[in-house]
Amino acid sequence: MTAVQNTQVLFVKRPEGSIVPQEVFRLTRSPRPTPAAGQVLVRSLYLSLDPAMRGWMNNTRSYIAPVELGAVMRGSVVAEVVESRADTFKPGDIVVGVIGWQQYAALDAQQLTLLPVPRGMSIPAAFHLLSITGMTAYFGLLDVGRPKAGETVVVSGAAGATGSITAQIAKLHGCRVVGIAGGAEKCRHLTEELGLDAAVDYRSPTFHKDLARATPSYINVFFDNVGGDVLDAVLGRLAKGARIVLCGAISQYNTRKVQGPRNYMTLISQTARMEGFVVFDYEKQYPQAMKELVRWQQEGKIKLSLHIVDGLEQAPDALLMLFNGKNKGKLLVKIAEPSSHAHL
Repeated sequence: MTAVQNTQVLFVKRPEGSIVPQEVFRLTRSPRPTPAAGQVLVRSLYLSLDPAMRGWMNNTRSYIAPVELGAVMRGSVVAEVVESRADTFKPGDIVVGVIGWQQYAALDAQQLTLLPVPRGMSIPAAFHLLSITGMTAYFGLLDVGRPKAGETVVVSGAAGATGSITAQIAKLHGCRVVGIAGGAEKCRHLTEELGLDAAVDYRSPTFHKDLARATPSYINVFFDNVGGDVLDAVLGRLAKGARIVLCGAISQYNTRKVQGPRNYMTLISQTARMEGFVVFDYEKQYPQAMKELVRWQQEGKIKLSLHIVDGLEQAPDALLMLFNGKNKGKLLVKIAEPSSHAHL
């Protein structure tokens, strides 16, 4: 009998500046692994593509070790259990974990978490809302930003995966929400479909004037996914006691020399606070966040936008979409359909 093959995407070269997929990644095939005692064999369904992946490629000190050269590229995946040699999972369970860019993986049971797929919600939608993206939006805004009803909240990268959920959470907490995005189409999506109070196009030559017009009472909370010039523009519009949440800086990930903030003196004059965070620090609090996110989504207060690319072999090129603004919403790679035995 021919062995079942496992397609994998390996990380083979650290990029200098922008990612060149054919240099950085290599597609390979090998026999499907067999789980050892205490392990679980999973079949990948959807791979999450995230801006943080660019940082994992750098051989620098960070909140997580860099991806080793020659290893399967790191990535969060929702998968179906095929075979279990652990008491905690059974075939057909839908799980999430750092499974990587591959069709199959044999992992220790403690590396996986059961994904509760709410009734009426698809697997990719549940993966988007209830895994790292949703957790990042929830804890970054509510624990670090701490918005109050009536305050002005600005979100950069607001049409993206994390930004779109963040902006909607701010709205349901009674805030005036302004989204920053690239292009008129994304800005219309933010106001007409997600219900934001205003949207500003950072590509527009009148961006600074537009931002001032959209924030007449200045900015109380800024959730930043972009950094660079966008961060500097917002620093000039801070209200007294403003909180800046540093979630990411996608404008800087492919640069050799990172642009630091220039307008930081407003942090002093407006007694403001700028704070970074890592969502994994909140892991023990995920269950409570999941309950609230599901409730809000089922009440129609959070709309989910998915951008799905078909086929694992498309992942290297699809990753670039995050850095050139081609995606709208959560970017996922579909690897396989769940089986008829999946527990949904």
